[in-house]
Amino acid sequence: MDSLDEKIIDELRQNARLSFSELGRRVGLSTSAVATRVRHLETDGVIGGYTIMPGPRGVLRPGLEVFIDLRLDAATDDDAFLAAIKPLREVTDAAHLTGPYDFLVRAVVADTAALDALVKRLKSTCGAAQTQTRVALRPAMVR
Repeated sequence: MDSLDEKIIDELRQNARLSFSELGRRVGLSTSAVATRVRHLETDGVIGGYTIMPGPRGVLRPGLEVFIDLRLDAATDDDAFLAAIKPLREVTDAAHLTGPYDFLVRAVVADTAALDALVKRLKSTCGAAQTQTRVALRPAMVR
């Protein structure tokens, strides 16, 4: 991987739907050259896929963006927890952690009442024993 590949990845992080011609223009390559590089990055596993992440203020998911640190109860293993949160529409992603908490869950809820309902559900049906919730005041893009 070289500096051009890194530029391509940075551009795709910002907008994975860029056309090859626009991506090439932004990184200084022809359309065919950038397409070849992207395909190599995909084949080599550097680019593992493409997904959408609706923002907390996006049309699809307006509301409060929250981060919930949680510790699982002794009877719940990681896989069972992940399976339990998968159908929760509010949950956008989760990360398994080191330290005092087992997972960090990111979610978007309509309001504080919906947040309260989500936390109760995490505890009653998903295996969370303890939670600590933080509310994002505003989004901040670093890339």
